[in-house]
Amino acid sequence: MKLIALDSSGLVASVAILENDAVLAEYSVAYKKTHSQTLLPMLDEISKMVELDVSTVDAIAIAAGPGSFTGLRIGSATAKGLGLALDKPIVEVPTLMGLAYNLYGARGVIAPIMDARRQQVYNGLYRFEGGKLICLTEQRPIAVEDLAEELNTLDPELTKEGVIFLGDGVPVYRKLLDERLNCAHSYAPAHVSRQRAASVGALAEIFYEEGRAIPADQHVPMYLRKTQAEREREERMKA
Repeated sequence: MKLIALDSSGLVASVAILENDAVLAEYSVAYKKTHSQTLLPMLDEISKMVELDVSTVDAIAIAAGPGSFTGLRIGSATAKGLGLALDKPIVEVPTLMGLAYNLYGARGVIAPIMDARRQQVYNGLYRFEGGKLICLTEQRPIAVEDLAEELNTLDPELTKEGVIFLGDGVPVYRKLLDERLNCAHSYAPAHVSRQRAASVGALAEIFYEEGRAIPADQHVPMYLRKTQAEREREERMKA
């Protein structure tokens, strides 16, 4: 199969083209520009480089959330627009699961964390069993201190080989995690520590074969919580 994969859920804008279990091209940027400026030009560039006829792809894969509200909207609008224009289905990949897939085959618990502000992160807990990514805890917003406590009390059989953190929450909360964690833990190296569209695409290939693609017009981002503006409005209404 052949697909286009997109991830603009966080600080990184990333696009990839995959075909038959191979990554033909991947382009990622995390530098001072909004995803609305970068995503489509990046896709256009790698499509030209591999001489891709976009009408031949089987699906569009998207990191569907959680993450930055603006980034998710840009990515979702791009994926949906491509899907509708090309009459191709969308394969939604949970952002944190895509991040965890960067560490394919790693031992121990994989704990991606994305900075959600106010001492909170978006997090899910995962591990690989027999080459398959297993979800231990579904995606959720959680206070960093609560996450540390949860990991400290997790079944020791799960954490005996350590916990690996990755994501843009690491540089923000690494010191706090080091102070609060009692279990062995480490941090992913730079080349796999942030979102990669290739990982989203690799998972999307599996999801597609499992029949989890949806019509493009049905796709909506997974925000997991309300925007700051919505929360502030509710606080004013209560007051």
